[in-house]
Amino acid sequence: MNASSGHKLGQLIGDWYEEYFVLPLLQRVGKNLNLFVDSRFVNRQAREGKILWGDIDGNFVDYDYVLELGGSNNELGIPVAFIECFWRRGARHSKDKARDDSGKLMPMRDTYPTARFLGIVSAGDFTKPARELVISRNIDLFYVPKEKIVNAFKNCSLIMDYPDRLQEDDKANIVEMFDLNFSTDKKITVQQELIKLVGQATIESYVDRVRAALSALPQEIRLILRHDSIPITFESVDDATNFLESPSFNMNSPLESYLYQVTYSDGSEFEKMAHDLDELKKLHEQIVILTEHMNKLCNS
Repeated sequence: MNASSGHKLGQLIGDWYEEYFVLPLLQRVGKNLNLFVDSRFVNRQAREGKILWGDIDGNFVDYDYVLELGGSNNELGIPVAFIECFWRRGARHSKDKARDDSGKLMPMRDTYPTARFLGIVSAGDFTKPARELVISRNIDLFYVPKEKIVNAFKNCSLIMDYPDRLQEDDKANIVEMFDLNFSTDKKITVQQELIKLVGQATIESYVDRVRAALSALPQEIRLILRHDSIPITFESVDDATNFLESPSFNMNSPLESYLYQVTYSDGSEFEKMAHDLDELKKLHEQIVILTEHMNKLCNS
């Protein structure tokens, strides 16, 4: 049991950070921008279990938070932001964590034209190279250093840090005492202390960053009709070589598809293939809803 005490403490702090700091932070964003904030701490009938969203390759991935336009308890909305969060006590494997979480987020940018904000809200010992990797992938980073987390708990009479070489029995005693005193009231007290240490200005600037990302609206939309020939199949390299000496592609009954391209005011672009006109219209409808929503917020 002693060997797992450090893991247990990390889980307790990670769960607290996700529910008592990150969720209220994003709910503040949601209230400000009139968005539904989905989280594993939010019960809703529109989904069962994990917060799963499909990517461009048809894979369904579980996310910590998704901000939805038009979402409700009974209905999934249009995703506009995907966010991951974590707590790390030590710096080990920081870059692996940065690579994994950013790699999990990036496909959403190519899947949904409205997914204008991808972010990580991290806390703890997250190294500079790891942070730089996240930023280089154009993913927003909200970073709370380990010292602020430790001090928030310490100022509320809770010890949650210890020397790396501490004996397992001593470590287990720290975890047992921590768990015993980590009541709901204490969780709220530590939450308030951390907000004070982080600063209201920092929290407000995060709200502004999300708003700015979602407010970068389309400046140019390009619709492209594509005609492709039916594939010609060869059973050998020589057959393909012979064909290419005098190629003749059958375009009498071409396969139709559409390319939807958007350039936003921040210079970023979105491009996705639509296999039919209905799919093309659905892509554009999402952009229409986001544009109308943000313009309405600006005018209110």
